Amino acid sequence: MLEIINLTKSYKTKGEPLLALNDVSVKVNRGDIYGFIGLSGAGKTSLARCISVLEKADAGQILLNGVDITKLRGAGLRQARRKMGLVFQHFNLLMNATVFDNVAFPLRIAGKTKVEIRTRVMELLEVVGLTEKETVYPATLSGGQKQRVGIARALAAEPELVICDEATSALDPDTTRQILALLRKIAADTGVTFIVITHEMDVIKALCSHVAVMEGGEIIEQGKVIDVLTAPQTDTARRFFAKDYSSEGWYKAVQERKLGHHIFRALFIGESARRSFIHDVIRKFDIELSILSGSIETVSGTTVGSLILEITGDEPILEETMAFFRENGVEIEPVDHT
Repeated sequence: MLEIINLTKSYKTKGEPLLALNDVSVKVNRGDIYGFIGLSGAGKTSLARCISVLEKADAGQILLNGVDITKLRGAGLRQARRKMGLVFQHFNLLMNATVFDNVAFPLRIAGKTKVEIRTRVMELLEVVGLTEKETVYPATLSGGQKQRVGIARALAAEPELVICDEATSALDPDTTRQILALLRKIAADTGVTFIVITHEMDVIKALCSHVAVMEGGEIIEQGKVIDVLTAPQTDTARRFFAKDYSSEGWYKAVQERKLGHHIFRALFIGESARRSFIHDVIRKFDIELSILSGSIETVSGTTVGSLILEITGDEPILEETMAFFRENGVEIEPVDHT
């Protein structure tokens, strides 16, 4: 659906050119919700602007349904842009236009009739839960409502690809959860492909099917979210996806040597999260096992349970126990508490 090949982008500065994207390659399949995560300056927004052809890449290809949009000009470029919708961090609404007119804007540009525009806009306002707001102006809306208008506008021309650039970073946590739920539902109902630009790991976990970790203008790791979450391969990915335990009570107790040194994190993914596995382990092996903390969450539609375990026993028995965990599909690793 979307394939980016060896994309490079730099910006002129007073000194040396600033390299924003360096040989970036990634493939996004139809229906994916593909997240790009990284710290400020990683190149995420530059990538989004190149994909949407708001910026011109220096080199490389951007293939949308097999067509290299970096080579398009005039009518061909305008036609390609109509296949994309954009959702912005700060909404970018027309403040002197009503909610209806904001959503209708891309349809009018596309030359749709008044009847077609009315039908499509009201359909989308129902999708985003703003039917009663069609005649009001953006200044009277909350941040979450403004972003719902932005989402409706992005979907107006029935795009194949929607690019969300930090679409929730200006919203409070409750509103963020509502917007993410709305985007998940839209993706499930329409099959539209989403590109999600964010620096928030919780957005990736709650919304995305795939993720690319960016640093210094490069993609340093990519794959299914559940795979990168459970087995990050780079330090940057670990910083995003690994949990900081330093403020938790059990961790402080370890530091004060009130607990043993065999502390492990066990990840139960999918069906393994529903088994009474700990009971089986205690019965099978001559060990002492204590659960220090636990959590369960849904990542890309998959249940992931996490337990912090203190396990005491002879080294050979501990090794057998670890092997038993892994043989049964449970990821387990020591927790560094030095």
